[in-house]
Amino acid sequence: MSAHTKTEVIVGGAVLACAIAFGVYASQSTGLSQSSAGYELGASFRSLEGVGVGTDVRLAGVKIGTVTGVTLNSDTYRADTQFSVADGILIPDDSAVVISSEGLLGGNFVEVMPGGSPFYFEPGDEIEDTQGAVSLISLLVKFVAGDGSE
Repeated sequence: MSAHTKTEVIVGGAVLACAIAFGVYASQSTGLSQSSAGYELGASFRSLEGVGVGTDVRLAGVKIGTVTGVTLNSDTYRADTQFSVADGILIPDDSAVVISSEGLLGGNFVEVMPGGSPFYFEPGDEIEDTQGAVSLISLLVKFVAGDGSE
């Protein structure tokens, strides 16, 4: 084996090791490696604008899970949503789930508003108290229309 071939093998191995390290880092930072951990809950929203599979689920601003499934209920015309919650995070059974925005230009996320019940949701439970996404465009239209009618 020549010196040139040995160098190519070493450089190739280094590039492969870097690619594997990057893949591990990317899967951990995006939460892909935690997809099997936790338990599932469900909720039904009137509007799920800006939320899809992979969207963060947060409690007090801290990510506690991700949206794992979204389907349209053809009977109620609502967005039935499933999401995971990390093991060890207990959510009171009188909690609400709201679609919140990170700001005017930010994306939407699912926010859990904890209640005060001493009882907690079990895996597979459906959260009944929900509030869908609020469209900033429709709010602006209402504000402008309301402002001109005075």
